[in-house]
Amino acid sequence: MEFISHRMARIKPSPTLEIASRAAALKALGDDVIGLAAGEPDFDTPQHIKDAAVIALSQGKTKYTAVEGTLALRKAIANKFKRENNLDYQPDQIIVGAGAKQVIFNALLATLNPGDEVIIPAPFWVSYLDIVALAEGVPVIARCTTEDHLKLTPELLTEHTTPRTKWLILNSPNNPSGMVYTKAELEALASVLRRFPHVHILSDDIYEHLIYDNVEFHTLAQVAEDLKERILTINGVAKTYAMTGWRIGYGAGPRPLIEAMAILQSQSTSNANSIAQEATIAALEGSQDFLVEWKKCYVERRDQALEILNATPGLVCLKPQGAFYIYPFCAALMGKQTSSGDAITSDTDLATYLLESVGVAVVPGAAFGLSPYFRISYALETSLLLEACHRISQAVQLLR
Repeated sequence: MEFISHRMARIKPSPTLEIASRAAALKALGDDVIGLAAGEPDFDTPQHIKDAAVIALSQGKTKYTAVEGTLALRKAIANKFKRENNLDYQPDQIIVGAGAKQVIFNALLATLNPGDEVIIPAPFWVSYLDIVALAEGVPVIARCTTEDHLKLTPELLTEHTTPRTKWLILNSPNNPSGMVYTKAELEALASVLRRFPHVHILSDDIYEHLIYDNVEFHTLAQVAEDLKERILTINGVAKTYAMTGWRIGYGAGPRPLIEAMAILQSQSTSNANSIAQEATIAALEGSQDFLVEWKKCYVERRDQALEILNATPGLVCLKPQGAFYIYPFCAALMGKQTSSGDAITSDTDLATYLLESVGVAVVPGAAFGLSPYFRISYALETSLLLEACHRISQAVQLLR
């Protein structure tokens, strides 16, 4: 009898966390390594949010809460949806989890039966595929093209939809590409979805507030109100408020789904951290002024990094409209050789070469379901980011 379950063979460790961990280990050994792999803001959590946590501690708010989150927090989330997205949700249509990842995990585990299909546009966040596989669903990868700005088109959605399709996952702004769906693009996808009433939509909006260049954010439930009962809208505080370690995400959707997710969560983690829930209320209801400076900094970093990378022969970068990633296309480098004679046959080979030759950790496009690309995060101190980009450029130009 095998000790480790068969379901574990369906999944693998998170590539982004694995590469970030490898880079940190090399750095700890004294190597000159710059990590561009982790998707984490380098800013500190705003002070008013930390203050709210201290107050909650002093008031003894350290006990179990309702599994689905405190009523106060769920009301604050409902207010956020109404204020920012013109969406009406009641507290019993909202669930809070230990990060948006848990909310997504619970939704898919609570709904997928063996053989159910989930359409995942590529490039995609690395965990979607493994969560679907662990829930015994079938990931159906819809590979987007550079010509379509790495976004799902109505034609591609129609092509990949079958009677077995249970979910479509949409992520805007997208990780890893930084692309944002326009209102018109979402309306076009909604027109297709109306023809397939058995398909539900998971809208991952975790980077909602990190959008640049006067681009306007839209979410599918807002654009296609008639589809709202088929949509689970996911969000959280990790990226916008630099609260990755606080582990708070939330979802809003139809009551039967939220109830099923709460039952599952009650038998796994129970409630999310009580102090972090109180801090999240302060995040959602407090001043958002800090975002002006943060976004200005992200734009400056993005533009400076793009200038270096797009001037590098063999790399082509779309200009990301949101999040804090750049996703360079590197097909022109495939088949080239390093100075030691090793062939670059994949973006994984390229990522290994960059780490070993110039000490820059990037994530290969294979991890996001679309090659040959690689992802860099520009959520780090500007001088380090630019040094890393110069190193990438120099290493690429040494390939023959």
